[in-house]
Amino acid sequence: MGRQRLFIMYCLVLIVVALNIIEAATAATIFEVGGSLGWTVPPNTSYYATWASSKTFAVGDTLEFKWNSTHNVLEVTTKAEYDGCTKSNGVLKETSPTVINVTAGTHYFICSIGTHCVNGQKLAVTSVGSANTPTTPPGSSALPTSSVVLPAILSTTAISFLVIFVI
Repeated sequence: MGRQRLFIMYCLVLIVVALNIIEAATAATIFEVGGSLGWTVPPNTSYYATWASSKTFAVGDTLEFKWNSTHNVLEVTTKAEYDGCTKSNGVLKETSPTVINVTAGTHYFICSIGTHCVNGQKLAVTSVGSANTPTTPPGSSALPTSSVVLPAILSTTAISFLVIFVI
């Protein structure tokens, strides 16, 4: 009976480790906008586009805008407003750090201070959907994702082992 309990405890430890690995693999990413430069007037007008092109943004990720001097983050609603550095519409954030949760679609951010946007302080981000969530076609219902189903199955299995063999 002692070996059986030891085996069961070993299996439960493996299940807990597997759940932690799965959770870490599906965790959202926090992106510091601009990397070490942060959110400032960049050295060239393509800086933030180049920075973003090397990243993959998913629903649930976080954009963190950090700045030290006079800047802000204005999320504008259209590409035309982004391209033209239009400052009259959008959601304005004036404190650093500003944290934005990535949702589905393309999002446009500019600095509305002076000529900062015209000088390249703007960022466009397109999410690819959640890395662990399949997209659902219109009109169909969403099923639970693997990040929810697998841990639930493993937890149920672990509880079953406890009930049957240990208790």
